[in-house]
Amino acid sequence: MSQFTVSGAFQSRDGWATFEKSVDAENEAVAVEYVYSRMGSHHGLKRAQIEISEVAE
Repeated sequence: MSQFTVSGAFQSRDGWATFEKSVDAENEAVAVEYVYSRMGSHHGLKRAQIEISEVAE
């Protein structure tokens, strides 16, 4: 498995907030899905409220 850094922004009460998460995943698509899942469960966000701007290995 590789280490990916996923960065982007999500809607918060005060507007858009940026984030950067490092995850272990098989490929970029799995890393993005993992970040959607984590951000949704931790912050109560829908996928439409999360914008992924970059995925780097």
